[in-house]
Order: sequence, then structure tokens, then C-alpha cells
Amino acid sequence: MAYISRHAEPSQMKILMLSDVYFPRINGVATSIASFRDALERLGHSVTLICPEYPVGQLDEPNVLRVVSRGVANSPEDRMMHYRKVLALTPRLAAESFDLVHIHTPFVAHYAGTALARRLGCPAMATYHTLFEAYLPHYVRGVPSGWLRFIARRLSVRQCRRLAALVAPSHAMRETLEGYGVTSPIAVIPTGLALERFCHPDQHEDFRARYDLPVNARLLLFVGRLAFEKNITFLIDLLPRILAEHPDTRLIITGEGPARAELARRARQIGITYAVRFLGYLDRHGQLQAAYRAADVFVFASRTETQGLVLLEALALGTPVVSTAIMGTRDVLVDGEGCLIADEDLDDFAAKVNRLLADETLRSELAQRGVAYSEGWHEDAKGAELATLYARICMDQGPSMNVIEALSSDSAAAPLISRAQD
Repeated sequence: MAYISRHAEPSQMKILMLSDVYFPRINGVATSIASFRDALERLGHSVTLICPEYPVGQLDEPNVLRVVSRGVANSPEDRMMHYRKVLALTPRLAAESFDLVHIHTPFVAHYAGTALARRLGCPAMATYHTLFEAYLPHYVRGVPSGWLRFIARRLSVRQCRRLAALVAPSHAMRETLEGYGVTSPIAVIPTGLALERFCHPDQHEDFRARYDLPVNARLLLFVGRLAFEKNITFLIDLLPRILAEHPDTRLIITGEGPARAELARRARQIGITYAVRFLGYLDRHGQLQAAYRAADVFVFASRTETQGLVLLEALALGTPVVSTAIMGTRDVLVDGEGCLIADEDLDDFAAKVNRLLADETLRSELAQRGVAYSEGWHEDAKGAELATLYARICMDQGPSMNVIEALSSDSAAAPLISRAQD
């Protein structure tokens, strides 16, 4: 097929996205994809997404192609698409004349996405959402963590060689990829926030009454997947230092994931089960906003976050944040702009939380500054940055010097595919 995008106008681009995860599976990748799809479509582009079929909970959405999938060992929330089923979509996709393939995950979606790009005669790029070298040791047992990190790094380099360009959600992630030896051009484009939808003023709910929380309790909130790499155990270990000064404090943990049992065990072990509440996933159209608004402080200590969308959500809803600033959260957080940045040290982190809980004036000031700060992260601005990158890639059939210079001016596969074909 002839290369179709050389003279395509940005307002007419047709983008094919692939991901191994999407709603109803809730995580940062799914949220990022939805955010960019919405923003790109408002800008006049067409976006089609290929993603797994889930057994329950999925919605029928225009231009979302669900592929037959199966469960993933040790991760019951996830699904694995059948590689051949993805490639079987080629005739249907060829009729659409896509300009570019955008891959969001490094599993079946990566290998099927690069194969589809070759068949469709258009360039392929990817967003590197996850720091897999820190992720794998928690989920692959029996293999030394050093070997797993080495494998993750080498696989990342190998995959990136086949791509016209990459998106990193933070400067820290770009630096990490470059440290691996990735030479493909990398643009830093964080995921934006749909402020008018997420922060809708009509979303009211008596959160404390719904979950039988004491009216006068101080509420600390964590929102996210309950994964080992999120460092949620640190927040539980922190709690006794908070309770010593504010004995009515409750730590509210929302989300689900493989670390939940271990987190509950840790709370029992240090005798604070009464002060920790696990609420599971909350509906993003009311319940989650109510949780943010009810909280006195949002707390976060992940070591591997590539961006930290929940931090922006907290700031946008006027919830002061106390967080470490590691990896991608360094790009999101500015000390004093709605947050206090803490070290990954129990004493320092607790001191900042206790200071906020004791100082209503400081909490109010940070809340106001956080709302103002979050307005600079609107998803339409980030979608426009991504559309500009698409247009630049589509002017070249590969990672030429023109693309590299333009970007610089801007701020183990076989076994996997074999399993997916079964």
C-alpha cells in the first residue's frame, strides 16, 4: 500500500490506537487513552481503538474494536488479546486509510500494532506509560529481580527501535528511556485532565454518611490501583505518627489490586485496622469526586509513577496534597502550588501531614492554589501537543533528522505472541 499520510492535513488525521488494557479495567493507561481520544476528536481527528474484550462491565463505544481475549495469570483484572484476531482486522482497517498507528502497551498490542502498521503502510509510534523494570519483580516470581530489570530494559530498547517516535508522560521517564539506550525521538507529553467533566459542580454526595465515617474524622485519601509498586505500605506505616497527634484520623484507600491483602495484613500487624478503610473502586462520575472533596489531605508516595494523574485530580478538586516527588510526579508537583512535597521518610512525611491537619488556613490556601494550578493541565492543550507530533511524524516515513530536530525543540516477544495465538 502506498504511504498515505505525507500530505495529510492535521485536521484530517485518522489514528489507529492499540492497547492491552482499556475500560472497564481502571488504571492510568485506560484513563490516558480516553483523555487523548476525547481531546483529539474535539480537534477534528478520527481515533479508532483496538483493545481487549472483557467478560463483564464493558460499554459499547463508537470506534472501539474489542478483540477476543483471555485471562492473565497472577493479574485477574487484565486480559490478553489474541494476536491473530487483531491481525484479522487488517482488511477492515485498510479500508479506513489510517495515517498513523499509536501503541499504548508493550505486550500483544505492541507486536500486533507494528505488524498492522507495516500492512497498512503507515508509521507506528508508542507511549511508554509504565516503568516495567520496577513493575515486573512484583509479579514474576522465582526470577532474580536484577535479571528481570535487565530483561525489561533490553526489551524496551528492542521494541523502541521499530518506532518512528515515542511519547513519555514525564521528563523523568524520557531520561530513563535514554538511559536504557533508546535512540528513537522522545516527546514529553503528559496526560491532561478534563476539568469541566471531572470537576462538575453538580456532583454532590455525603461521602462520610455513605461510608459510615465519623463526622469529625480527619480523612487522608489515596486513589489508585492497589499495586505493590505504588508504595501504599508506606502510607499505612505512616499512620501511627498521624494518629499520635490526630487520633480521629482515617486513611481511606480506594481502588483494587494484587496488594490489597498484604496492605490489610500490614494494618492488622501494627494495630491500626480501625483507622484504615478499603473502599474498592469508586465511580468516576460522582463517588470519586465526593471522596476527593471530603478528604482533608491526599497522600501519595509511589516510586514508579510515570505521571500521577490522581495528583492533578486532587488539586483540581481543591484537596491539598502531601506527596513524594519521584519519577513523573516531579513534573506534576510544585511545592506550595496545592501541595507539600515530602521525602520518602516517615518522620518528614508525617510532619507535613500533621502540619496540614492542624492548620486550617494553610489547607485553605493550598486548596485554592491547587485549583488554579490544575487549570494549566487541561486535556485539550495536551491533545493539541499530541496532534502536532502526529503531523510531524506523518511528514516523514521514519525517525528522520527532521522529526528528531522538531521533537528536540519541544518541551522477549516470541513467547508472548505464541501464548496469545493459542
